[in-house]
Amino acid sequence: MSPNNSSILSIFPFNTKVNSQGHLVIGGCDATALAQEFGTPLYVLDEFTIRTKCQEFRFEFSKRYPDILVIYAAKAFINPSLANIIKQEGLGMDVVSGGELSIAQSAAFPPEKVYFHGNNKTASELKLALNWGIGRVVVDNLFELDLLNKMAQETNKKQDILLRINPGVDPHTHRFTTTGILDSKFGLPLTTGQAEAAIIRASSASHLSLLGLHFHLGSPISEINPYQVAIELALKFAQKMKAKHGFDLRELSPGGGFAVQYTPRPKIPSVSDYADAIVSKLKYVSDKLNLAHPRCTIEPGRGVLAQAGVALYSIGSIKKIPKVRTYAAVDGGIGDNIRPALYQAKYEAIVANKANQEMTTKVTIAGRYCESGDILVKDVVLPPLSPGDIIAIPASGAYSIPMSSNYNAVPRPAIVMVKDGEPRLVRRRESYQDLISLDIN
Repeated sequence: MSPNNSSILSIFPFNTKVNSQGHLVIGGCDATALAQEFGTPLYVLDEFTIRTKCQEFRFEFSKRYPDILVIYAAKAFINPSLANIIKQEGLGMDVVSGGELSIAQSAAFPPEKVYFHGNNKTASELKLALNWGIGRVVVDNLFELDLLNKMAQETNKKQDILLRINPGVDPHTHRFTTTGILDSKFGLPLTTGQAEAAIIRASSASHLSLLGLHFHLGSPISEINPYQVAIELALKFAQKMKAKHGFDLRELSPGGGFAVQYTPRPKIPSVSDYADAIVSKLKYVSDKLNLAHPRCTIEPGRGVLAQAGVALYSIGSIKKIPKVRTYAAVDGGIGDNIRPALYQAKYEAIVANKANQEMTTKVTIAGRYCESGDILVKDVVLPPLSPGDIIAIPASGAYSIPMSSNYNAVPRPAIVMVKDGEPRLVRRRESYQDLISLDIN
């Protein structure tokens, strides 16, 4: 294996290696053989890595704070196969739509461990949640508060809720994924009086049971301090609401947004680091304010799934512009991974069928779509490339597939789950017929 590849392998799924043929091996499966069998683009999810990350979050937080529930953020990606793994590992699930909720139902996920988020839940989605007996609805605004109370009354149910507050804390991430600042579509601001108004209204709602508070600062958050600042603000608000309105904080969620290693450098905090920061601050400020320790829920999505996923592409055309740049075009791109174009996300790459060769050539991995911004990896050093080579991009498990599209009428890729050398198709590749199956002449 090229020494240049050793650090990059650390951000691939656990136990990824290079075999004697110089091929990348993921979950015991030769990535080149997977590309030949299932075609490309192909998303590969390693079951061992998913389960290990679930267990890591549960262990690191629960050993510091027994009253903890780890909730997987389904928006990172969810389908029935993954929902079953999340359920088996004892996590809850955070859903943000009726579709994600329905996938949880299809996997017989325990409804009491499902939390329903979103800034504009529809009446039909809330009805679906109420009828299923969902564990918590995380109420985002006053309109939703009144709508949910009315619907719960009509169905003769009393629904447990959290209020999503907006603490006004900047997590220093991309502006499109920053959600906890004052100028945000999400949450009830603390500084404007809207959060207090929601406490008053929720406490008197006939068919709602207000259990606590939720906030989410954004993602991916590679700093620890924003969580601690927001926890202190939330707990001070809870103490004030207890004194003024008798509010009893029984549950607090600092959300998720935990960063992952998309590239080997710079290093981001470990799960242990996040757990230390969140739990120590929660305990310290609760004790300082004479508040009982609330139940704590955390919501990793990317942190569970990103490292487990690898995107495989086949190289087609190679365009060399002397003294400017070499473009290697692959058969995927912005349609299956919009993150580089949308968020300027940075990725690494390895040539899966040449993983032991010296990396000597600087290239830019371009997508196949009709957009100049369709670039997956810019100026990466790889072995000399030829059409048909297989490009492997690590840390692709989260957000790529759920944000995918049929732009240019290109079918979306297949997904395989690998475990102990055995691949299992968990989503077939779309066909051209699929593209027109919903259309009516």
